[in-house]
Amino acid sequence: MNLYSLLFVLCPDLMKKQLSIFLNAILYFTRIPVPVKVEYSEEILNRSMRYFPFVGWVMGAVGAGVYWGLSFVVPGALALVLSMLATIFVSGAFHEDGFADFCDGFGGGYTKEKILDIMKDSRIGTYGSIGLMGMLATKFTSLFSLHDLSIPLVLLSGHSLSRLMPVLLIYTSVYARKDDSSKSRAIAHKGRYYDFLMALFFGLALQVLMPLTFVVCIVPVLLAITFVFRAYTNKRLGGYTGDCLGALQQISEIGFYIGLVIYQTIIK
Repeated sequence: MNLYSLLFVLCPDLMKKQLSIFLNAILYFTRIPVPVKVEYSEEILNRSMRYFPFVGWVMGAVGAGVYWGLSFVVPGALALVLSMLATIFVSGAFHEDGFADFCDGFGGGYTKEKILDIMKDSRIGTYGSIGLMGMLATKFTSLFSLHDLSIPLVLLSGHSLSRLMPVLLIYTSVYARKDDSSKSRAIAHKGRYYDFLMALFFGLALQVLMPLTFVVCIVPVLLAITFVFRAYTNKRLGGYTGDCLGALQQISEIGFYIGLVIYQTIIK
């Protein structure tokens, strides 16, 4: 009997609650179906933020698996594009949509109310379109600049660490929307600090796949990006929204890849 099975036997209620929290994270942040009926409440969804970086493990594994498998039969560039599309498909473009809305809102809005209205609009505008194209092109170019064999490990590390930054934003800022219709309202409140510690573990654990000197450099860089981002959204909105969280994840992921390109260029 493994440790997980033993815990289920000794603490069935506790483990059932943890499973519900984890499955809520999978259902909310991805389009992966789960084979069981999942208990839902706003408290459970709020606590599922502890598993947000672990969802990065899942997304990184999807991208890494598609890239590695296809690299044997198609050129590396095509394998990389298809791996990016695979992660977008599995996540339902969850964070990409937030990034596009963020670009539209902050690009076209001059007041807090206007920014919030634009971000709530499901239609994509000029700023969002340009932002998405630039973001995807930067992500592809950065990854394609790396050694082919390192890309799967980079995807695993980048997806997990970048998802830690929105959790940090939640714990250090306030939610800007006041209406109850927001889809992000349930996750937009600070949970227990134990939840943050778990998110911290899942965000940092896979960094063992990266060179230690790079990790020591990139973590402060992503923290700086997060706090500059927080200062900007606080100034414009007085806090953050769900779209801001998605945008921060995308910006942090790109920052991770660009940082690694710079790192490898310097050490050559």
